[in-house]
Parts: sequence; C-alpha cells; structure tokens
Amino acid sequence: MISIVIPVYNVEKYLVDCLDSIISQNFSDWEVIMVNDGSTDHSDEIGKEYCEKDDRFKIIYNLQNIKGAGSARNLGLEDVQSDYVGFVDSDDIIHKDMFRVLLENVINNNADISICKEARSIMI
Repeated sequence: MISIVIPVYNVEKYLVDCLDSIISQNFSDWEVIMVNDGSTDHSDEIGKEYCEKDDRFKIIYNLQNIKGAGSARNLGLEDVQSDYVGFVDSDDIIHKDMFRVLLENVINNNADISICKEARSIMI
C-alpha cells in the first residue's frame, strides 16, 4: 500500500480534480491522508464527501501553531499506515499510472526512493 499525504488549505477550486485523479489511478492499494491546515473555504466539506464515499480517504487537522505545507506533510507522516509514502499537492492532477510506476521502480530496483518529473498542461 501507498499512503498519499495531501496538505489542504483553501483549495476548493482544485481539490475535486486532485482527488478524482487519485481515484482514477490504475493502482488501487492506497490511502489518502488529507491534512486540513486551517482552511476557511469549502475544502473541508469536499474532503469529507470523499471520506464518506471511499474509506481509503481520511482527514486529519493541523491544530499546531506552525502552519504551511511542510508542517502539514510532517503531520500526515505521523498517520501513515504503509511502508510507502507519496506526496501530492492539493492543486495537482496526477497521471493515472503515477503511483503504479513509482512503486514498481522502488521494488524492481530495490530503491529507497522513486521520483518523477512535473508535467504541465494548460487548459484553454
């Protein structure tokens, strides 16, 4: 299994696309840990909807005074339930094979880490 940690802060415009891209993965053995970093928009409600639809999603809350994506990722790491961890930003849309390929690279090469490049697309 892969634990995917996503910092969430006021990203209601992007979060659905991000979470849908994770659901669309060709690899299904994952959990998502969304770390709400004090959102004041509808990001929390969107996250809760995904938690209700799919038990692989969960939300934890950053109640520390230290805020920001790094702090949220560190908090998410404390809740990981697997040997492998992936990080996705809440405004990312990931390729459907991303985590399958990254995990295969780790296993097939007996590696400690597998990384990928950023790809950008512009929607018109």
